Amino acid sequence: MQAITRHPLVWGAVWAALFVVVIVVAAFLDWPTWLWALLVVLLVAPSLVATIAVLRATPRDHLEHRSSVFGHFFSRYLTLVFAFFAWSGSVVLGAAISTSIQLAAEGKEDEITGIGFEVLSAITPLAATVLWAALIVRCSWFLARLRGWGEAPASSEVPASLLANAPGLRRITIGLAHPGLLLATGLASALLAMLAAEVEVSFFT
Repeated sequence: MQAITRHPLVWGAVWAALFVVVIVVAAFLDWPTWLWALLVVLLVAPSLVATIAVLRATPRDHLEHRSSVFGHFFSRYLTLVFAFFAWSGSVVLGAAISTSIQLAAEGKEDEITGIGFEVLSAITPLAATVLWAALIVRCSWFLARLRGWGEAPASSEVPASLLANAPGLRRITIGLAHPGLLLATGLASALLAMLAAEVEVSFFT
């Protein structure tokens, strides 16, 4: 525990490297998709959990809007995902309606709509992954401003109230909430999710 407290960033990097190796092995051994997903979650979990803890404890006056930093970023992410889904659904329905006139005699309206939503279900995870990468970049940028690029900065804008009664755990949390570690693991998880989605789409087509 003391070693982790002294060098949280190093241990976070070792954790990430270990899971990257396991994921590469999983790719060669053709492990099931659910196991891939679990490995990706474990890859990004330490830095992401620490980042959420730091950003949730950040005072609201760090942003112009009166909301927590994490809540601000995450709400934007979810809004964009749902907006894309709604827009894509409207496009699919519009295309199905416009083409159904020509195919009415053959009775293929349901088939067109079904194919459209199948394509939509394949594209939406890719779009959500891209937006996830954007969320990671924004959170990393703010972390750099909030706590700097040091492993365990002596002074930062992280609120003193964060784990004030547990200085060791506070040091680990701030160390794991490193902008570089979050950026590396977050973008790696996005890339792996895209590769997995591409495999699914290729299989579907």
